[in-house]
Amino acid sequence: MAPAPPPAVSFSPAEVQRRLAAGACWVRCGARLYDLTGFLRHHPGGEQLLRARAGQDVSADLDGPPHRHSANARLWLEQYYVGDLQGDPQGSVENGTVTSVNTRKSDPFMEPKLKMVDWDQDLVDWRKPLLWQVGHLGEKYDEWVHQPVIRPIRLFHSDLIESLSKSVWYSVPVIWMPLMLYLSWSYYQTLAQGNVRLFESFSTEYSVAMPESVFPGLFIMGLFLWSLLEYLIHRFLFHMKPPSNSYYLIMLHFVLHGQHHKAPFDDSRLVFPPVPASLGIALFYLILRLLLPEAVGGVLFVGGLLGYVIYDMIHYYLHFGSPHKGSYLYHMKAHHAKHHFAFQKSDCTIWKHLQNSIETSGA
Repeated sequence: MAPAPPPAVSFSPAEVQRRLAAGACWVRCGARLYDLTGFLRHHPGGEQLLRARAGQDVSADLDGPPHRHSANARLWLEQYYVGDLQGDPQGSVENGTVTSVNTRKSDPFMEPKLKMVDWDQDLVDWRKPLLWQVGHLGEKYDEWVHQPVIRPIRLFHSDLIESLSKSVWYSVPVIWMPLMLYLSWSYYQTLAQGNVRLFESFSTEYSVAMPESVFPGLFIMGLFLWSLLEYLIHRFLFHMKPPSNSYYLIMLHFVLHGQHHKAPFDDSRLVFPPVPASLGIALFYLILRLLLPEAVGGVLFVGGLLGYVIYDMIHYYLHFGSPHKGSYLYHMKAHHAKHHFAFQKSDCTIWKHLQNSIETSGA
């Protein structure tokens, strides 16, 4: 027999008010209280918008203005549950008393999903590495991986391999920007020598000279080449639905991208770690080197490398940044949040976010 859940903790309006005065951000849904202090900087609508709702009933907010929340957002909220409010459940905490606010009932269809997250009863054992468990989920994997949690993920048994699967955000510019700058200067110097010709391996007669003046154009082409590559990988590999009977394809999907959707605010897994990233970057370079003269392929490569750095930095900022309301990045952040919590399988590339932010800002 499963152990009985611990009794709910009750808080008086005065106790809640003391916590609010101390800087905490508590909200409530009916009589249920949630401590969102740790979620302030992650809130897609901005920290100020969430703080403005401190102490109030957010039941209506879940289904309407200022923005509609998804079912996953409701599940997410339950991870911050701390107890129940004593007294009138139709009031809000203000100046130590409970005052009435105009609320709206939640959608009855969604009500059963408003439950505590029971880590002991989940489909996986969170005390063990997840990578070797997810393949056994079968048909349940796709739904499970798109129900986000607010906790870090461990993938591997080995501490060394686990450390290589995580990274701090600034490792991306620190490692790859110096390489990009060095190779840019090196390949520019090679082009400046005036002996680089395109198609020379196929025909000397019809080969095309590549002077140093083509460097900016090749560099920009590299940026767009990365954008196209990122779109194809993200759309058709990262968001594929692995066959439910394939243990290893489910594992592959989870390690490539599923882990990020399961724990979208695990800050150690928001950018590509240097070791696995270097494998993909090396492959990109080798393909260009085989198809094109070294200097030409190299300039395309460094342009693509800068595109990758920009992509990872924007992605990290969309999760942890606080852009000004109404800005392009603000709308990009909102669109990306919808991708994680409402429309997980829709187009989610950085450029799609930018397109949506421009359309929203111009509306």
